[in-house]
Amino acid sequence: MRLTILGGGGFRVPLVYRALLADHRHTGITEVVLQDVDRARLDGIGRVLAALARDAPAAPAVVTTTDLDEALTGATFVFSAIRVGGLRGRVVDEHVALAAGVLGQETVGAGGIAYGLRSVPEAMRIAERTARLAPEAWLINFTNPAGLVTEAMSRTLGDRVIGICDSPTGMVDRVLRVLGVRPEDARVDYAGLNHLGWLYGVHAGGRDLLPGLLADDQRLRTIEEGRLFGNLRELGAIPNEYLHYYYDPAGTLEAVRGAAQTRGAFLRAQQERGYHEIATRDPLQAWLDAWREREATYMAENRELTGAGEREHDESRPAGYEGVALAVMRALARDEPATLILDVRNRGTLDVLDDDAVVEVPCRVDARGAVPLPVAPMPGHAVELVRAVKATDRLVLEAATTGSRDAAVRAMATHPLVADRAVAERLVDAYRAQLPELSYLV
Repeated sequence: MRLTILGGGGFRVPLVYRALLADHRHTGITEVVLQDVDRARLDGIGRVLAALARDAPAAPAVVTTTDLDEALTGATFVFSAIRVGGLRGRVVDEHVALAAGVLGQETVGAGGIAYGLRSVPEAMRIAERTARLAPEAWLINFTNPAGLVTEAMSRTLGDRVIGICDSPTGMVDRVLRVLGVRPEDARVDYAGLNHLGWLYGVHAGGRDLLPGLLADDQRLRTIEEGRLFGNLRELGAIPNEYLHYYYDPAGTLEAVRGAAQTRGAFLRAQQERGYHEIATRDPLQAWLDAWREREATYMAENRELTGAGEREHDESRPAGYEGVALAVMRALARDEPATLILDVRNRGTLDVLDDDAVVEVPCRVDARGAVPLPVAPMPGHAVELVRAVKATDRLVLEAATTGSRDAAVRAMATHPLVADRAVAERLVDAYRAQLPELSYLV
């Protein structure tokens, strides 16, 4: 079977291939096709994968191409991990927002909207080409903003597109470890949107164990979220780490402004250095060094602001996007049911949103696809925020499909972290002036 990775020159790709080497007999993947618009990056990542495969028996063959149609033809699975505008675009997203006095994080607020306006048109083109050239393929979406992009693609691919994110899976894993509960023995209530979800129930042995954890400050501070957030007992839930941008917007904005450089600027410089080193020294070691630095600095401003300490990271544990993606692929390919938190169409799971809205909830995955599982109603404090951000997403989709500048402005103004029409006007005009990919907005 063929796995095609769009954005195949990306820095995460070796993580996927490394996980695949440990598991390819279970997934049945015999060929990996890397597609990217940047040939130099493709060649660099190809060298890293060759080094990974050197001592691996029966490693899947790797093919590289810059041609989208060639990559999609014959694919059984497609991983979409593109970044329209590259890290240059992310830096613009951040700086334009900061200049306007609002947060410009990659997937949250003004920056996330600008990124979505760039990503959605290309994502919809990929969905259309996939439907034409690989109609039986499953498309697993890594591209951010993941919920928004998955919803855009679902308009063409229906339930054959599944969005993934490692944040909720990682959080649930940490909570279950603290509680001493095996994943197979637990049922969780987790719901929301991508980067906007809450864990509000952990059921095992006939009772909900979460209230006890929330009441125990000592145990709570052993997990990242317990150190990042200070009001979990009042919330009655553990929020996804990205909720910190919503719960303390002034503090996070000040922290970002006080940093030596934005996250996008750091990653842009780091990746330029990393790709150069991949080309000039041992490619695998160069990539590993760069990846470890990247992980160690993830959400650094938020953790410094709250005194949350260093990020938890255990390289011996299968985790991250690659772990979730391979678990989905294994369940689909082998019809081995798995329960995973994924981004899928709502189908009545959350009564506060319509059926076609892509939500992030626990799902049962098997050869028929990913089906959302019932969860308890979301906490009241979460509902209006979810509705507001989903309304923003829908306006981004309108702008991306019609080219309407006015819809883009309304999307900015609707988002809770902007919430100002005049600021929204300035943001959209500044993004259009600095991002050629947004010239379609008129």
